Amino acid sequence: MQHKAVLSQNEVAQILQAARSEAQQQGWAVAIAVVDDGGHPLALERLDGCAPIGAYIATEKARSAAIGRRETKGYEDMVNGGRNAFLSAPLITSLEGGVPVLVDGQVVGAVGVSGVKAEQDAQVAKAGIAAL
Repeated sequence: MQHKAVLSQNEVAQILQAARSEAQQQGWAVAIAVVDDGGHPLALERLDGCAPIGAYIATEKARSAAIGRRETKGYEDMVNGGRNAFLSAPLITSLEGGVPVLVDGQVVGAVGVSGVKAEQDAQVAKAGIAAL
């Protein structure tokens, strides 16, 4: 029987703490979401000053990273009024603000951040993952 790697609650807490620390150190008001490999929410934190929509976008970025699309259709509809450009987009890169968590080449979850520029969102997400 093969055992599949999963994110433990302790690891989720470590990711959130490190990502929160990075965002606060930079002075960024962001929302941070952690999901499992199927895109199901494990944790969500919205720092003071982050717009309410940031929580939705962070979760969708994490979900998209976990399931492999660059962005989800819902996010694309909300931001760009229904363009279909992202439906056939390549796999996510960290520049989108959603970063997959890999263990032995397998996606076990993802971190999504929203609130600042995409590169800065990705920086916060990568800081969280680096804590593992």
